[in-house]
Amino acid sequence: MVPGQIHPTVTVVVPTLAADESLDECLASLDRQTFRDFEVIVVDNSGQRPTKQRGYARVIANDRNVGFGAAVNQAFHQSQAPFLAVLNDDAVAHPNWLEALVSAIEHRPDFGMCASQVRLAADQLDSTGMLLCLDGSSKQRGHFESPAAYSRAEETLLPSGSAAFYRREMLDEIGVFDESFFLYCEDTDLGLRARWAGWECLYVPEAQVHHRYSHSAGKASALKAYYVERNRLLVIFKNFPLLDLAKVPFYAISRYFWHFVYALRGQGKAAEFQRESGGIARLPWYVLRAHIELAARFPEVWRQRRRMKHRLTPKQFRRLIRRFSISPRQVAAL
Repeated sequence: MVPGQIHPTVTVVVPTLAADESLDECLASLDRQTFRDFEVIVVDNSGQRPTKQRGYARVIANDRNVGFGAAVNQAFHQSQAPFLAVLNDDAVAHPNWLEALVSAIEHRPDFGMCASQVRLAADQLDSTGMLLCLDGSSKQRGHFESPAAYSRAEETLLPSGSAAFYRREMLDEIGVFDESFFLYCEDTDLGLRARWAGWECLYVPEAQVHHRYSHSAGKASALKAYYVERNRLLVIFKNFPLLDLAKVPFYAISRYFWHFVYALRGQGKAAEFQRESGGIARLPWYVLRAHIELAARFPEVWRQRRRMKHRLTPKQFRRLIRRFSISPRQVAAL
């Protein structure tokens, strides 16, 4: 933090469930940042042991796992910085990460969010922002592609929560993460609410991090399968224009079909789930359970929808999400 300044420019929040050596590597990468006017808040959701002090980082220790969104919200409410950065505990930030993000957004008041260039390896991307299928599923833009294909700054739909950057003014206006999501898709919901309110998102290729994908919850676990499906439904009923809701089942059926096809080929997420979780026969149960829970919570979801701030018309929003859309087949293949 700059001497004499009351509050830092950026609060970096690192939610953690494992609180293991990956977290230490993450915090070490933040200690090497060229931009120094920031604070770090670690939110420990492990609830299993007294939390060790993590060097210069402030620690919030929860006695249970409150979920990703709730953890980030805790840090936000204990901060007054004008920008909030979110970094997964299994991600390692390049020394220029924060400097690139702050430089890209601080003088562009129309942008409320930035997406980082998240890499799985030196020559393979994890994310350059997010894409949206018209059944509400979201996937990383550029996943498994070369960084060379995404070398310039440009608008993207919304950032991945693994390495995201938000303007406090935007969060004060639209609200923070929806804690009912608990795990997965809360970044999609927040980003879509921001887009409805007229805020834009900038992809910053110089803001690089390396990410150990799904280190905490597993790549294709039963836990992930359920929450991704349930939260997809929350995303659409909170954020999709009314006319588009009628089309969602057709896109969803198409995605289920392609999941089945790719599973037979030993490819895609369904095949990955089959290898890691012992079979795909349980997947229809997760889908049914997700719809049952949506039905029980539907009145509150609809109230949340009605309270949202809208600066875009449904036509403008529809045009926006189609610009950054991904097909059901592509979702199943990734």
